[in-house]
Amino acid sequence: MSIYPDKAKNSKPFWHNPIEQQLTQLHSSPQGLAQQDALLRLKRNGANRLNGDNKIGAWRLLLGQFKSSIILLLLFATGLSFYLNDHVDAIIILTIILISGLLGFWQEKGAADAVQKLLEMVEIKITVLRDAQPLEIPADELVVGDVVRLKSGDVVPADCLLLKTANLFVDEAALTGESYPAEKIPGVLAVDTPLAQRSNALWMGTHVQSGGADALVVATGKATEFGKLSGRLKLKAPETEFERGVRRFGYLLMEVTLILVMIIFAVNVYLHKPVVDSFLFALALAVGLTPQLLPAIISVNLAHGARRMAEHKVIVKQLASIENLGSMNVLCSDKTGTLTEGKVQVQGIYDALGNPSERISRYAYLNAIYEMGFNNPIDTAIREFKQFDLDNNHKLDEIPYDFYRKRLSMLIADQGENLLICKGALTNVLDVCSHLEQADGGLVAKADAQAQILQRYQDYSRQGLRTLGLAYKRVDLAQTGIAPSDETGLCFLGFLTFFDPPKADCIDTISQLRQLGVTLKIITGDNRLVAETLSQQLGFAGSKMLIGPDIAKMSERALIGRVAEVDVFVEVEPNQKESIIIALKKAGFVVGYMGDGINDVSALHAADVGISVDSAADVAKDTAQIVLLEKNLQVLVAGVKEGRITFANTLKYVFMATSSNFGNMFSMAGASLFLPFLPLLPKQILLTNLLTDFPEMTIASDNIDAEMVSQPKRWDIHFIRKFMMTFGIISSVFDYMTFALLLWLEVPVEQFRTGWFLESVVSAALIVFVVRSRKPFFTSRPGNYLLVATLTVVALTISLPYTPLAALIGLQPLPLKLLGYLSLIVAGYITSAEIAKHVFYRLVRV
Repeated sequence: MSIYPDKAKNSKPFWHNPIEQQLTQLHSSPQGLAQQDALLRLKRNGANRLNGDNKIGAWRLLLGQFKSSIILLLLFATGLSFYLNDHVDAIIILTIILISGLLGFWQEKGAADAVQKLLEMVEIKITVLRDAQPLEIPADELVVGDVVRLKSGDVVPADCLLLKTANLFVDEAALTGESYPAEKIPGVLAVDTPLAQRSNALWMGTHVQSGGADALVVATGKATEFGKLSGRLKLKAPETEFERGVRRFGYLLMEVTLILVMIIFAVNVYLHKPVVDSFLFALALAVGLTPQLLPAIISVNLAHGARRMAEHKVIVKQLASIENLGSMNVLCSDKTGTLTEGKVQVQGIYDALGNPSERISRYAYLNAIYEMGFNNPIDTAIREFKQFDLDNNHKLDEIPYDFYRKRLSMLIADQGENLLICKGALTNVLDVCSHLEQADGGLVAKADAQAQILQRYQDYSRQGLRTLGLAYKRVDLAQTGIAPSDETGLCFLGFLTFFDPPKADCIDTISQLRQLGVTLKIITGDNRLVAETLSQQLGFAGSKMLIGPDIAKMSERALIGRVAEVDVFVEVEPNQKESIIIALKKAGFVVGYMGDGINDVSALHAADVGISVDSAADVAKDTAQIVLLEKNLQVLVAGVKEGRITFANTLKYVFMATSSNFGNMFSMAGASLFLPFLPLLPKQILLTNLLTDFPEMTIASDNIDAEMVSQPKRWDIHFIRKFMMTFGIISSVFDYMTFALLLWLEVPVEQFRTGWFLESVVSAALIVFVVRSRKPFFTSRPGNYLLVATLTVVALTISLPYTPLAALIGLQPLPLKLLGYLSLIVAGYITSAEIAKHVFYRLVRV
């Protein structure tokens, strides 16, 4: 809901309404809503979300455990069995299904709750006026009638009508496709004004490029233009490689399962075995073959990984991105704060001749102290460098910094005169200057002094100093406002030089990344001389460098051919960052991009893994899939390792599901074709599946071998298929050895099923220790939880035939001699699997 229903029916479009009329219509004011009124509106109209309530309810999550078509068919067949008076078996089957579902629910609910707590740590906050006072609240608590206060870097959280602005420019590319920021001003527009031309409106999903504004919220959630668009297109996040791999793995097993089940059911009916029993048997086999717990195992694994990463100050917003972080082999980053200390300091403020200047320091201070766009380290450094008295001056107007002009201009009333003071990138400041002011106040034409200015700029840059220019001009006392068109005819005053030293441990951290198979590439807007000096300090001496102007001249194919060999990209424009990322991806790399500014958004979108920091601009933090609580590469190194651990443990479940479990079910299906009875009853198959799945729920806490995290790994369905065929066949060979033994000993049907049940569960449980590591199982210690859970299941399985439950399940005690034979078969299976693993990894490249 976006507005009061009684007001919505006959109202004009908000962009056609005068501000006062729109405020009245929404029962609001320029000072915002009362807090109590806002809470009532939130309760009445719901949260400001595109997808409604984004929390999955407990009942919905529980019912989701039983939604697969195979489970539903099994429940139907069980009900039919109950109807035909087979009450005990039907109740046992239902109990096993319920226990399995509850286990999955318990795991997924815990994972979902944990992830929700992590996301709350990095949620986007919006400044609103409540009770006429600024208040920060989560974006999803906004209501219609709220007045929001926006600044550079803020995400526009809802559709809004502008109340007042200060040189506001908004990036609307997400909605309109327009690449250049749109200027926004209050006003009244015609009813039929196209969306892209509604200059008095702000749209959810866009972000503030520069300037600031107060705006009235007129629509939230699904009622916004972005919400309507996403509703029509059913927009969802693009599928990651990990999600695609899981889906393809599920399809692979489902195809095998359906074919096998249909054949088994048809043949058993043809052999005149009971139809209902045959149907239940086939469906129980399907449950055993399909990885019913795969969603729960993956959720638990990823959530467990996300919690561990949070301990290392890495917050994962999109769980599937953990796999991409682990498989990342190229990391692109700016240098500021990541490779450097992040504490920019003024090295010196000089006139055009290179002499320190108090007057220029004062003008730089006036320009920085009144800056209201967005907090940046340059202005902070200037304000801390030297303070000046502000009694005889005040700010009149401001043209905020943007990434096109690369300048910040301030109109200051100073000691009886009005001054336009401009600072920014040196060449951009020089572009709007007509002359240079000397120390004695004399003026020199820019053409006569430009070569000298640029030479001094290069000298500072070679010292690794970031250098800005400062200029000014006097304007008429009657002028109280400025526009970009006023940035002309300025007088160049001098240089502002800054330094940000490399972090002490940065070289070691870069070396650690290299050891992990991750290549660091620097992408910076700094000039080549500054970047070259820093690169040498960071151990990039001799690395190839590519500059922005050269990138602009290159074709896409040429850039793809160059990016692999270049480690430092300099003088890069914001849109070129995205081009570099895309070129790296097309060259075959898995690319991470670390950025925290407004100009990093497109690159964060384009990267396989978008990484930001908690102190970043809201739009960057909102775009990123991973947020660091500390801007430090060392934190990211720990995150990469944890990402690989999480992915490795997820794959372990896949290997387990495709080795012994798959082999056992395949063998059982084959045996049912020539045995005069079902090798296992449906309830026994389901119990086998439950018992073998139980230890695998602890896989998230398993230990990891060092080589499993030493290099990037990617989801490989072809490798998994080969693994399944190899170890599934080995499992089946020993299964048929078990059948042969039991038939040779001519044991009764109940003991046959008991022997097969014991061998099946124990072998499937113990094979975990083999497939979890590439090393010999006796040299790679499993995690404590996995070890205890596995041994518990083995002990429970062996003891079941001797408990009062045995008769209900259809089991009988076995002679000691037979238990000994079965133990030898299990030992032979584990030994053969260990030998096969050694050969498999030697022959199959991973």
